[in-house]
Amino acid sequence: MKEQESNPFKDLAGLSIGVSVIMIILGCLAIVMPTTTGIAVSVIFGWVIIVAGFMHFAYAFAAPGAGSFLWRMLIALVYLIGGSYLLLNAPFTLGALTMAVAVVFIMEGIFEIVAYFQVREVPGTGWLILNGIVSIVLGGMIAYQWPSSSNWAIGTIVGANLLLSGFTGLVYSTAAKKEISAAAH
Repeated sequence: MKEQESNPFKDLAGLSIGVSVIMIILGCLAIVMPTTTGIAVSVIFGWVIIVAGFMHFAYAFAAPGAGSFLWRMLIALVYLIGGSYLLLNAPFTLGALTMAVAVVFIMEGIFEIVAYFQVREVPGTGWLILNGIVSIVLGGMIAYQWPSSSNWAIGTIVGANLLLSGFTGLVYSTAAKKEISAAAH
C-alpha cells in the first residue's frame, strides 16, 4: 500500500476554505446583529489606540534627550487616556465611527467622479462614476440617518465585507485546490 504524500499547497487551500467558511458565518452574524458588531468594532478600535499608547510609551525611552522623552511620554498618555475613553464609551465611539464612515464614503464618491472626468476616454471608466455615485448615496444615507444609523451602518458594512470576502476566498480556494489535485495526477 502506497502512503499518500502531503501536499502543502493542497493543505493550505483546505485551510483557506475553512477560514472562508468562518468568514461567511461571521459575516452573516454581523449582518443579523449589526449593533453588537458595531460595538465590537468600537471596542477593538479602543484597544488598538491603547496598544498604540503602549508603543509610544516604549518609544519614549529611545528619545535622545529629556525634552523629547517628556513629549513622547505625553503623546503616550494621550493615546492611553483616549483609548481608554473610547473603550469605556463604545456607543459614543460607534457614533463617531459611523459619521466618519459617512464622510469618507461621500469624499470617496466625489473623488471617484472627479477621477472619471480625468480619464473618461479609457475603456471601463464608467465604473468610476458608478462607484462614485453609489458611494455618495451610501454616505448620504448614513449621514442623513445619523445618529440612528450608528445602530446598523458599521455592523452591516463589516458583515457585508466578511460575507463577500468569505465567498471570494471560498470560490478561489476551492478552484485552487481542484487545480492542485489535477496537477498532482
